[in-house]
Amino acid sequence: MEPSPPVIRIALVGGGPFCAELLAKTAAGLGREGIVAPFVAVADPDPASPGMRLAADMGLAVYGDFRDLYDPRLDIQLIIVLTPEEEVLHEILQTRPPRIRILSYPVFRMFWTAIAAEERKLRQRSGEMEAILNGIEDFILVILPDRTVADANLSFLRKMGVSREAVIGRRCDEVYRRRGGSCGGPGESCPLERVVRHGRHERQVQRRSLPDGEVRLYEVNVYPVWEKNGRISRFIHISRDITAWRRQEEELTRRLERRVEERTRQLQETTAQLLHRDKMASLGKLAAAVVHEINNPIAGILNLTLLMKRMLAEGPPGARDLEDFRGFLGLMETETRRVSRIVSDLLAFSRQSRLEMKPLELNRLIEKTVQLNANLLKIAGVQVDQRLAPDLLPVVGSEDQLQQVLVNLICNAAQAMEPRGGGRLTLTSENGPGEGWIRIGIEDTGVGIPPENLPRIFEPFFTTRGGKGVGLGLSVAYGIVQGHGGSITVTSRVGEGTHFEIRLPCSPEGERGAPKKEAAWPPPESSSSTTS
Repeated sequence: MEPSPPVIRIALVGGGPFCAELLAKTAAGLGREGIVAPFVAVADPDPASPGMRLAADMGLAVYGDFRDLYDPRLDIQLIIVLTPEEEVLHEILQTRPPRIRILSYPVFRMFWTAIAAEERKLRQRSGEMEAILNGIEDFILVILPDRTVADANLSFLRKMGVSREAVIGRRCDEVYRRRGGSCGGPGESCPLERVVRHGRHERQVQRRSLPDGEVRLYEVNVYPVWEKNGRISRFIHISRDITAWRRQEEELTRRLERRVEERTRQLQETTAQLLHRDKMASLGKLAAAVVHEINNPIAGILNLTLLMKRMLAEGPPGARDLEDFRGFLGLMETETRRVSRIVSDLLAFSRQSRLEMKPLELNRLIEKTVQLNANLLKIAGVQVDQRLAPDLLPVVGSEDQLQQVLVNLICNAAQAMEPRGGGRLTLTSENGPGEGWIRIGIEDTGVGIPPENLPRIFEPFFTTRGGKGVGLGLSVAYGIVQGHGGSITVTSRVGEGTHFEIRLPCSPEGERGAPKKEAAWPPPESSSSTTS
């Protein structure tokens, strides 16, 4: 950039030390800003004075008589008197052409003293700022728009192992040992270019190789400094070594991952224990009901056996006795098969078998579960109303787990109706809209659930039955249904009853082969609901 021409042409009268100081400071200050100093000539009778010698070295015109400054060819517009001799000032005032203005020594000295005081303050502040910057451990560069480094703090110089002279005036990419290349790492764009392009602060994490070959990670922030005309005057480039912090972060992440894995393993073990505990609780309920259910056919078999023994004790059986025996044996076979079926279902439910997902007919599973709980429902005075869709689509799931859900819900319904001396349990099944889901409804006419308890009924260990339950049944049921890709909702009115609704996705094969029809899907009326 070419230096700007001076706005006004000034000559100095008096070549003493004050003149030399003025020329040196003004030329240096304006030169840094790209402006030509306005001084064009110096006049003093002593050619060996410091001001005259410096002016000659700077290429200015020098004269022994101040009257030579009046030459129109010099185009002098202002003469500053730098000598305190009053007679010199008076003579200049009497002889100067009207076009040349005069600034007296006392006035200029006053201004110069004020400027010097401000200069000292600026130097002091600059020293303080430099001390602050040098005390910062982050690496700070001041970069000009032409990408040359204007300043650098001590932290940067020490880390890079270079002197200030080796950095100032060089391009930033050369300073970072990437001569002719980008300041960013592989796959990274130059942060300065991005600041210019987007007009805002830029942050990057870069890998840099130090002079000793060590590779370090740096967080780089580049801030633009704007001029009043909207141009960027310089960039503040701040780098921070985050290698140690990143390593600590990675180590902390590894520790957390190990802890999460360990905690997950513990939670899985705890979940398995809770599932087993709830299953055993459900099994206990079933066992109590099945004992009564098995007792009736066994009592019948025992009575028939005693009857046959008594008939044989009375004498050899006749033809009629043999016919009765055949009938008795048929009844005994029927009752024995009934006992065998109940025991088989009970063993299948209690067995801790591996989870096996297969196509299921939920209607059959509902009927089997009702049969297992028949005596419990009878004791509670519950009448069962089954409204099962004959064309219900099959689902893919675990028969063992889904039966556990049904057992929990049916037992809860029986317990809710028992205080009222019985009631009606309605079990429904139907295909959902679009044939993609099936719906199972379990509705009772029991005491109902208070609204404040509805949001919590699926929480583990939440129970309203005191010491009669551990509060895991509905929580386990919720998890099983969700694990099958379905949902379970509940609606209830205090004093009127509760309605549970289970939605499960149907088997893809069943969906493709099912007749396309729209099944009814009426939402039950309720005052409040909870949805999984």
